[in-house]
Amino acid sequence: MAEQDPSAPALFDISALAPTTPSFMDLEDPNYAYMFGFLQADGHLSEQTRQRGRLTVEINARDIAILREFQRLTPHNSSITERTRSTNFSGSHHSATWNLCSLEARTTLNQLGLPYGKKSKKITPPRVPFSRRDYLRGVIDADGSVGFTGQGLPFVSLTTASTAIGAYLCHYAKKVTGAERQIKRNARDGIYNILYTTEAAVQLAAHLYYPGCLALERKRTAASSLANWVRPSGMKVRPPRKPWTAEADRILLAAPTLTHAAAELGRSQSSCQVRRWRLLNGIES
Repeated sequence: MAEQDPSAPALFDISALAPTTPSFMDLEDPNYAYMFGFLQADGHLSEQTRQRGRLTVEINARDIAILREFQRLTPHNSSITERTRSTNFSGSHHSATWNLCSLEARTTLNQLGLPYGKKSKKITPPRVPFSRRDYLRGVIDADGSVGFTGQGLPFVSLTTASTAIGAYLCHYAKKVTGAERQIKRNARDGIYNILYTTEAAVQLAAHLYYPGCLALERKRTAASSLANWVRPSGMKVRPPRKPWTAEADRILLAAPTLTHAAAELGRSQSSCQVRRWRLLNGIES
């Protein structure tokens, strides 16, 4: 058999056939995008002197499997501990905590947008390319809910103090479901509560919780159960909200009566009356 000429060019690069492993916190990778969203919502980054510090994530022990996944995805030493303590909501709360001290890992997370210290109002979607639906699933797994209301209606919700996160979910969900939401802080605690129900919730849950995705198992199960919901025959479909525009406001204020305004704008008189009152009293819509 003739020997191969070592100087001859290779027909193809065998190394190109080997699967590539994404680098730590490559947010275009679905698992890291999910993990980062979860950490932004439910993680805490603290720092001390001499570059010491840690990332901690404490959740209910029933969800400890997700912390083990984070540990597996992290190429740095970390630990998971469990404890039982008394809280305002339970006399015996069993929690699990993931601890990561690596300066390199903390620096990466901080540069991507996980602030040190109090962060609830500061966090924003990443400013680097990222897998959007996986990121939002991580945020919802940490600070949201998926399931059925007491009336049996499917829902997906998010509670957040971040204007940027709330606005981004509304923007993204509108593209997926067509449902429009206007975010507004609660007067009591300054928190945004964003809620999707019925068909919009079913569509959003199916989009975010796709087969094989990384997620809390109980929320993945809840999202799957939403797919079986069918609107009852006697339940009317609520028409989409029609936003007010500057031109519509001008017509409303110029109309001689509410009847004229309603006819020209294609709205109900009650809607025109409320809008007119808000405009005349200088109340933001």
